[in-house]
Amino acid sequence: MKPAFEFTSELTPWASKPSVHFLQVPPDVGVEIKDIPTPPRGFGAVAVEVTIGATTWKTSIFPNGSPADSFFLPVKAAVRRAEDLEAGDTADVTLQLL
Repeated sequence: MKPAFEFTSELTPWASKPSVHFLQVPPDVGVEIKDIPTPPRGFGAVAVEVTIGATTWKTSIFPNGSPADSFFLPVKAAVRRAEDLEAGDTADVTLQLL
């Protein structure tokens, strides 16, 4: 089984499309993720299972050019509603690589 990571991050709207929100994966976690072999996916995405509060779902994290070795995690509206999250809130995240 691939490793899991836990972190806390602030929910941020995407500047070019404010209806899309994401959490930044901390750079130290991003470095560890990049060291783990994963099947190739488009745009350098990495398949993950995410848990925030009582909500768990499968998605992908995507490389973020700044800072290097980091990723962003899109958080869909259904999760934000279920966990009562709004832009600027922080979320405790468990991220399991698939």
